[in-house]
Amino acid sequence: MSLVDDIGHVLSPPHPTGRPFVLGGLIAVMLGLAVAPWLAWLGLLFTLFCLFFFRDPERVPPGRPGAVIAPADGRVVSVTPAVPPAELGLGAMPRWRVSTFLSLINVHVNRVPADGIITRIAYRHGSFLSASLDKASNANERNAVALRLSDGREIAVVQIAGLIARRIVCDLREGDAVHAGQRFGIIRFGSRADLYLPEGVRPLVAVGQTMIGGETVIAELTP
Repeated sequence: MSLVDDIGHVLSPPHPTGRPFVLGGLIAVMLGLAVAPWLAWLGLLFTLFCLFFFRDPERVPPGRPGAVIAPADGRVVSVTPAVPPAELGLGAMPRWRVSTFLSLINVHVNRVPADGIITRIAYRHGSFLSASLDKASNANERNAVALRLSDGREIAVVQIAGLIARRIVCDLREGDAVHAGQRFGIIRFGSRADLYLPEGVRPLVAVGQTMIGGETVIAELTP
């Protein structure tokens, strides 16, 4: 990636969810210029942070048939067999789960991992432990999404709140036809994304690897 690409990535327009925060910061700047310089500086810092945190760069999916791609930016913190969230009704058989931790500096826009149909969306209230902990997958507040592939197999992606995160946004609806790399939500401010692969499909990534949401291939589906 070139320097121009890096700058464009940081300066990309904010996700719609972040626009009210940016507007609030700009209002604080204007008020501060009129009544208190310290408020203007505080508002400017807040605005710059929001522009950075809510940045929403364009991504180019690999376009390979059978590719399952990362639903979020961040660092892989766990690759292990696990049972999908019970609320999705995907059965009690363990399947490979890839967990990605999103820090404050990562892009927090979530992306659809593969083409398919949304069959189930289930929100569950819970704790707000650090999203880097393995137990956060089961204990923390989460929004789970089941996706049926064209061959009938199903995968799941779970948006998980973290220590600081208090808001999970999902724009999907049950019955939606979606495409790999499509934006579908955002978690603020620091979170985790779990991807459950179809039974028998093994991940191609390892713990510690950096994910680029909408681009990094996590697994290849076999017939």
